[in-house]
Amino acid sequence: MSRIRYQGAILREDQILLIKHREHKSGRAYWIIPGGGCEAGESEEDCVCREMFEETGLTVSVECLLLDEIVEAHQWRAQHKTYLCRADAGDAKPGYEPEPEVAEHYAITEVGWFDLSDPASWDQLVKADPITYPLLQKLQSVLGYKIEG
Repeated sequence: MSRIRYQGAILREDQILLIKHREHKSGRAYWIIPGGGCEAGESEEDCVCREMFEETGLTVSVECLLLDEIVEAHQWRAQHKTYLCRADAGDAKPGYEPEPEVAEHYAITEVGWFDLSDPASWDQLVKADPITYPLLQKLQSVLGYKIEG
């Protein structure tokens, strides 16, 4: 197994918060759920809280683990642990990647709330994404929303 990505499904009513990455070299942009890796000595919940603050500016509470799955795309494979989070304080805004080796590849350029009860309203970049779109469908299922298609 390679790495574990701890990510937060930040919910506000029927909406989930996504962040948009833009790659510096190619200009390619894509929406993704915020998250990252644990630092030494950090619990999974503390990691999720830190990553949510760094990437969205929100202070969150972690409620529970929603999904624990292996994700494979292109040439990589990773374990993704997705936690249900509620925003406690702050305003959602594009955050940053504190690790220089990550920040040199892409920047967080936008945040957006996406309605889990209305997938037809989702940005085309979300619908075309081979990782984010299936993840949102799994979250819809786990949270009791109707899945499009």
